[in-house]
Amino acid sequence: MKKIYIITIFLCLMGITKAQQPTLFLVGDSTMADKVNPNENPEHGWGQILPTLLTNKITIQNHATNGRSSKSFRTEGRWDKVHNQLKKGDYVIIQFGHNDQKIEDSIRYTNPATQYRSNLERYVKETREKGAIPILMTSIVRRNFNEKGVLIDTHNLYPIVVRMVAKDLDVPFVDLQQATEEIVLAYGPEKSKKLYLHFEPKEVNYYPDGKHDDTHLSKLGATLTAEKALKALVKLNIGLEKFVKK
Repeated sequence: MKKIYIITIFLCLMGITKAQQPTLFLVGDSTMADKVNPNENPEHGWGQILPTLLTNKITIQNHATNGRSSKSFRTEGRWDKVHNQLKKGDYVIIQFGHNDQKIEDSIRYTNPATQYRSNLERYVKETREKGAIPILMTSIVRRNFNEKGVLIDTHNLYPIVVRMVAKDLDVPFVDLQQATEEIVLAYGPEKSKKLYLHFEPKEVNYYPDGKHDDTHLSKLGATLTAEKALKALVKLNIGLEKFVKK
């Protein structure tokens, strides 16, 4: 009986410790999201790599989802699932933009200067109201080289708006657009295909008909992006540096 009592107390203490430790929530689109069948699927979101870089002293919940914008993530109730759990000391990485551009899709499109900005401000405000720490990030770059080997931006005003909101509201900010641009440029027009999803027919079993995708990341691209993101997060000195694996 005494043994059972001790075990019960131990399990209760473990539960309390787990509840008290901070959670890092990831809110965004497919470039950040966890992918199914990671052992066979060449596609990885950079947020999928973060658990391998951080200790178990922080919980990671990746709520990023394929195809979502700052608008549809909220209207589908996905933000509510995060917001309802938030507690003091938690962190929320907010990264949208790829799908906010879908001007022919009223469910996802947002005007960068108005609704997109307002959405980001609202995510920040509601995170702070719970005592959690919001972190704004710009979108990763697409592999979009012209015939002269120049990497052409595809996001237009959206990253600029993220920078403006981060400055105006004094929000911790990581410029993942710049970070991933540096990675892609270092690899160059041809080798950078390895960072994304470029496969000829029958090259990999997962894509028997081949695939040429310059938006979504390979495991290599996701890993390099996650490492860059984490390095930038550490420099912010907001507490996440305590959870980086040595």
